Amino acid sequence: MTDDTVSVYWHDRMLDHEPPAGTFKFPSMPIIAHEETHPDRRERIENIRAMLGHSFPEVTSYESPERATRSEIERVHEPDYVDWLEAFCADGGGRIEDTTTGANEATFDASRVAAGAAIDAVREALEGERTVPYALCRPSGHHARPACADGFCFLNNAAIAAEEALTHGIDRVAIVDWDVHHGNGTQEAFYDRDDVLFVSAHADHGSWHPEYHPQEGSLEEVGAGVGEGYTVNVPLPPGTGDRGYDALFERIVDPVVREYNPDLVLVSAGQDAGAADPNARNLVTRDGFFELGRHVRRLADECADGRLVFVQEGGYQPSHLSFATLDVFEGVLDRRVDLARFGLDDPFARFDEPTELVDAWLADAIEHHRTYWNLE
Repeated sequence: MTDDTVSVYWHDRMLDHEPPAGTFKFPSMPIIAHEETHPDRRERIENIRAMLGHSFPEVTSYESPERATRSEIERVHEPDYVDWLEAFCADGGGRIEDTTTGANEATFDASRVAAGAAIDAVREALEGERTVPYALCRPSGHHARPACADGFCFLNNAAIAAEEALTHGIDRVAIVDWDVHHGNGTQEAFYDRDDVLFVSAHADHGSWHPEYHPQEGSLEEVGAGVGEGYTVNVPLPPGTGDRGYDALFERIVDPVVREYNPDLVLVSAGQDAGAADPNARNLVTRDGFFELGRHVRRLADECADGRLVFVQEGGYQPSHLSFATLDVFEGVLDRRVDLARFGLDDPFARFDEPTELVDAWLADAIEHHRTYWNLE
């Protein structure tokens, strides 16, 4: 058990963001009698807060973040886009064209609070205390591109946080994105740079919109110019579970991050790779998320003097998100929580993963990225 404490950067304003209801994440349809709440529900975050209060009350504290300033936001986002987003929300919001992303009148301000939470979490990490700063962000951010919203995201919290770190004398930031969806916005923000390493492990969903999400998250997207090699995409086959994610870290993520030797490890923590998530098809259980937490804790200790920041991304089955996030922090804090009725088990675990398929895909990724990194 470690002596770490968890500092949660949170403000209730982030609950006021509300995408439009419909047919799950899509517009309402005649075949649906009852509109459904959008998957980016406030209950997701309320459940995480309940989990922290039940599981780690003695080591968890809450901090109220400052809103990100316009200049902090524009380190990542184009001014015209920020103007548009502010005006769109002031006019009541709505669904953005033919995408699954939607906003209300509170979304711009909630996004500023979320980005501010990520900034404040980085500032705490750089103070050198033995804490785990956790930006409990809503809306999420890693799909937000410099000039447009995408994938339920409006301001790119992780990218804004990384830029904040670089203004404080940090030379290199490693962003580890284990959200089951490719962090295309973060990738775009740093695609031609070598001061931010972006490692993303995700389902092989490809591009989901020609204008808002053109990136595919493929092996071939490795960066450009001086940034070539510093984008490390690892697409994973459907059904990847605990063993596959552990192998992913042991064989690719850990050696790449160690070789890069960052001054800060920043995790885009989307816990949507579990079997119950409606927006994914992977099979990670509590044990798997526990190991993910242990991996990034070790990397931060070995490479970055313990500087580790978590920025909340996705996870859309509200109950399982709580179980999964519990085990991420169990891994980070090196402790287990024996839950009533479930013990250490995951009640959502159902299927075995296709191990041969996962091994084959990882082998392809290793062969591809070996051009830039010392991988075996």
